[in-house]
Amino acid sequence: MDVRMHVSMVFNLDKCIGCHTCSISCKNIWTDREGTEYMWWNNVETRPGTGYPIKWEDQEKFRGGWEKVNGKLRLKLYKWAGPLERIGALLALFYNPFLPTIDAYYHPWTYAYKHLFDAPYDENNPIQPTAQPISLITGEPVEIKGGPNWDDDLGGSPLYAYNDPNLSKLSEQEREMLFEIERVVFFYLPRICNHCMNAPCVSACPSGAMYKRAEDGIVLVNQNHCRGWRMCVAGCPYKKVYYNWHTGKAEKCILCYPRLESGQAPACFHSCVGRIRYFGVLLYDFEKVEEAAKADLNEIVQKQLDLILDPFDPKVINQAKKNGLTDEIIEYAQKSPVYKFVKKWKLALPLHPEYRTLPMLFYVPPLLPIKANKTGDTYGIDKDLFTTIEKYRLPIEYFANMFTAGNKELMKEVFKKMIALRIYRRAITVGDVDKGVLNEAGFNEEDANEYFYLTSIAKFEDRFVIPTFIREIKVEQLMEPLAYKAKMGFNIRQEAKRGG
Repeated sequence: MDVRMHVSMVFNLDKCIGCHTCSISCKNIWTDREGTEYMWWNNVETRPGTGYPIKWEDQEKFRGGWEKVNGKLRLKLYKWAGPLERIGALLALFYNPFLPTIDAYYHPWTYAYKHLFDAPYDENNPIQPTAQPISLITGEPVEIKGGPNWDDDLGGSPLYAYNDPNLSKLSEQEREMLFEIERVVFFYLPRICNHCMNAPCVSACPSGAMYKRAEDGIVLVNQNHCRGWRMCVAGCPYKKVYYNWHTGKAEKCILCYPRLESGQAPACFHSCVGRIRYFGVLLYDFEKVEEAAKADLNEIVQKQLDLILDPFDPKVINQAKKNGLTDEIIEYAQKSPVYKFVKKWKLALPLHPEYRTLPMLFYVPPLLPIKANKTGDTYGIDKDLFTTIEKYRLPIEYFANMFTAGNKELMKEVFKKMIALRIYRRAITVGDVDKGVLNEAGFNEEDANEYFYLTSIAKFEDRFVIPTFIREIKVEQLMEPLAYKAKMGFNIRQEAKRGG
């Protein structure tokens, strides 16, 4: 057992109000400069919908993530090369048909304000002059056809919802039911880089610029090493790596690591109005990562959960200390709200686990409205709720395609727990439903009350459990040989020249 620490996040979709405050806070801090106009490291998508960039989930088109071939993992990006993967990787540097173009995002533009201000007055044609949109990349006039939230709240067109790739496996009847419900309600999907445990962007990068910090798992780009090959953009199935057209470098969400290292939550987390975001650390077994990534799709979510270790287990604690994890990190892993949502309660799920990236951002799916009935003067919830769960919300198949690699039974278990928790809180408030539903869903009252606290009235320090990051310790460990040699009287400069 090789115990390591990884930062992790949970987004509770049942509470997201789609206000985009998270997106704006990130944009103001990190991508408010030339070449990054179209970059949204954090974006919020209306679902059902095509997302941003358009139809990013269509991996037949973009071929991001991993696939298992003859028991081994291979980047989907090189699928067209067959067994000649290395040749395919080389050729992809010069011809990559799966790389998203600027049209999949939107063309960065400004307006020709000079024409607006300087247009002469014409008595024969007194028409108010307009500021024509022009491209920030080419400087030529451009027609605006999209944006990062073009279909927000279906504002663009219902066609965006109909083209959602997650609808591909739904029957026509389920589609009709989906869009009947959507006339009343839809839900939001906020997205940032998942900082995957098995990150394909890191493996796809030919220059070694993309890397994963060993001490906390954050995926970053070394701007000095990046050569702008854009294999990281193509390799990421979530399309959360962007190409800066001005600098010729790749950029992505850095999880606000300078803020984390000073004990602050990332900007998008801190600014979240709906308080849907939770941050913490997880202890995991590094030796089982490959096994989890290679698991059959119907087991891959459970295999990822098996990676996560119990921070209260004495064996895990002992091994963690041997690996250099501090007592503080172990303590914060025990307090982590992410551990409770993901491992203890099993309510949070990874986004598209079939990509085999082992994402470390988990989502509590949206429960949405629960259908009620009226008997006489009594208005309440149907008693056969668990047996007819499909009738009370968006189709199970839709969410299974998003969060469980098509495993509908696992999806039902999550919704069953969420419904039981809602019924339990209703029983406490108005007392018209049996509290015994918790047992049927595999919950106890202590967990139910803790879940209610975390999702309703938790304070800042309960939602963001951030330990002191051990970057300075890692630096000291790297410097130990030099410090020892200096102490023993070695000439450090001469040793460096000799490669010592």
